[in-house]
Amino acid sequence: MKIKQIINYLLVALLAIQLVSCDNKETLESPFNGTPTERLNAKEKELNDLLMSSELGWKAVYFTDNTQLGGFTHLFKFKDGKVDMASDFDNDTSIQSSEYDIILGSTVSLVFTTKNRIHLLSDSNSFPVASLRGKGYLGDFQFLYYGQENGEIIFRTSRSFKEVRFVKAKATDWTDLAQSRLMIPNVVGASTRPLFRLLEINDGTKISQFDFAFTSTSRFATSNSIETGSSVTNNIGIAYTPTGIIVSPPVKVGTQSLSEFTFDAATGSFNAIGTSGVSASIRYSSKPLVITDDYKILLNPNQQLVYAYIYNLTNTAPTNSPVFTSLLQSTEAALTPGIIIQRIQPWFNNPDGTNYIEYRFANATAPATTIARYYHYFTFSSNATASTITMTHVKWKTSTLATSANVAAPAFLKNLDDQFMNPQGLYFLKQNGLGYVAYTFTSTNTPFRMTAYSFQ
Repeated sequence: MKIKQIINYLLVALLAIQLVSCDNKETLESPFNGTPTERLNAKEKELNDLLMSSELGWKAVYFTDNTQLGGFTHLFKFKDGKVDMASDFDNDTSIQSSEYDIILGSTVSLVFTTKNRIHLLSDSNSFPVASLRGKGYLGDFQFLYYGQENGEIIFRTSRSFKEVRFVKAKATDWTDLAQSRLMIPNVVGASTRPLFRLLEINDGTKISQFDFAFTSTSRFATSNSIETGSSVTNNIGIAYTPTGIIVSPPVKVGTQSLSEFTFDAATGSFNAIGTSGVSASIRYSSKPLVITDDYKILLNPNQQLVYAYIYNLTNTAPTNSPVFTSLLQSTEAALTPGIIIQRIQPWFNNPDGTNYIEYRFANATAPATTIARYYHYFTFSSNATASTITMTHVKWKTSTLATSANVAAPAFLKNLDDQFMNPQGLYFLKQNGLGYVAYTFTSTNTPFRMTAYSFQ
């Protein structure tokens, strides 16, 4: 055999050895078992088995968008393409049945294929605030499967790629769902509590305070530092539990993250406890966190000033307190059916030297047309130390004409009007973010606050 032939045989043998070696290496070392389709099918079975593995089903606290919305608790129990579901979205916490499917695409997805409670979050016709008109609650009903961790099933939403975790449900999760909704008024704030709310953070060495304003429809709270020059915020979404709330994103205190707050019925506060002296508390305050000198605006006797609660404008202001709203409703209930309070309009420093609160009335069917007026004349003084004003009764009239006679105080206005004539005084504070210039008249010792449009 010629040398050239021997070399050719050797080269072919070497190539064959290399190919066998590569095949063996692929078989032994490849991280993939089977074809992509086979792997997806395996994942499909894995997810389906997982969903049905929990005897009492699964619980998910779904924060759809924690930059503007809170969380909604959902319970699921899966069985052969059927799912029993309940949620705390509204007062209907009953269990409802529908269908689900596990579909294959680029990954494995859980899809709730027929309408159930989860679909309430994606209904574009149902939105909590005006900015979400046509967008609903930004929810999803298709969840991409991303595996499991510590007994939890990890999903990401199809639209926003937001992580959602299913944890094994307990029997109490199903029975306590309605109980969780009873926590809502505690977060909103009871009318019997002080008006002002704050978020207080203790890092073990320093206490920081933030204002706290909660919108129940969106389950979202805005919270901004009251410290001069600070721009720190702790805006958080809120989900309800039978014993308190869960917040997302968590409140950061140093290197710790606090997300579970327990309700204290005695004080009305929500408290989260960390380690090494770290804590956070949402609680009441008897006075505004920031007291300004806005009251001095009223002190120029040569400048007439007019402010007004207006039926079709300031009635929806979130800065109106529940006590004010309740007093307004009870006053209107004492009137002839169909009559409303069109305006509550404080006038200061009139040209004739008087001040009065003008109460205007109208028919609900024609709210722009005034049908009657009452004027409560008052004098007022200020307290520079407390930054407050105090209105003092002078007389009642039904006309501002100098020749008009005084009248008896209308009994149906007494409870509402007494809040303005409070001998303990009122805070007069400018409000921002309403879309118009407004000030609030706020009691110093009751949860009363009325928002008034400024005509200046």
